Amino acid sequence: MTSTLALATVHARYNLLETVRIPIAVIGTAVFPSLAFLFFVVPNTQGISPAGATQAVIALSVFSLCVGNLFNFGLAIAESREKAWDPYLRTLPATGAARILGHLLATGGLSLVSLLPLVLLGAWLTPATATPLAMLAGLVALAVTALPFMLMGITIGFAMPSKAAIAVIQVLFFTLAFGGGLFLPPHMLPGWLDGISHWLPTRHARELTIWAVQGGELPVWALVGTIAWTVGLAILALVLHRADEGRRYR
Repeated sequence: MTSTLALATVHARYNLLETVRIPIAVIGTAVFPSLAFLFFVVPNTQGISPAGATQAVIALSVFSLCVGNLFNFGLAIAESREKAWDPYLRTLPATGAARILGHLLATGGLSLVSLLPLVLLGAWLTPATATPLAMLAGLVALAVTALPFMLMGITIGFAMPSKAAIAVIQVLFFTLAFGGGLFLPPHMLPGWLDGISHWLPTRHARELTIWAVQGGELPVWALVGTIAWTVGLAILALVLHRADEGRRYR
């Protein structure tokens, strides 16, 4: 276990270095959530309650993590598998778990950092409000509930080529966002869609983060859903990684 964590840390460090060497990639990751917030949330939060504005900021934060992680993991892994560098990496003494954990630490960390400008804009431009402790709890909740999106991206990256991956990601993030109550509050969804949304990781992330920031009763169903999606997708990611390795390196 210690060896896997150590190798995962090495992979994460070099993944970060590779990303930082292309500044526009870092800038794009940081700017996209803020631009989406300015265009889609700020105009619709004027005149609503602070609690409603806070929930709107949370919903867009979840949406940004969903989109960012699906693209940053799914498309990046699919493209790297088509390059000559990837076969060399497979020859190094690192398990599939170490490589996947390295991706989670590096790319997932950048995604969370990109939310900081969005949170600041929410505090300045909307009636949204939260104590520093509540904001910290919200970031922790976002980090935990983002795991299914990261692992979903990893499974897509190992399951298909880049041209197919980008098409699947585009359909998937829109479906997850709308069905999970990120574009419209869940109480505005039709009854049948609200029932489906209870099974989606986006809805789980929204409800758990709102609970972390605003308090109230813990949505146990959302916590169980997040754990189930995380465990299931982690197993699937490892299976696909090994299948890809067996298919290309036997």
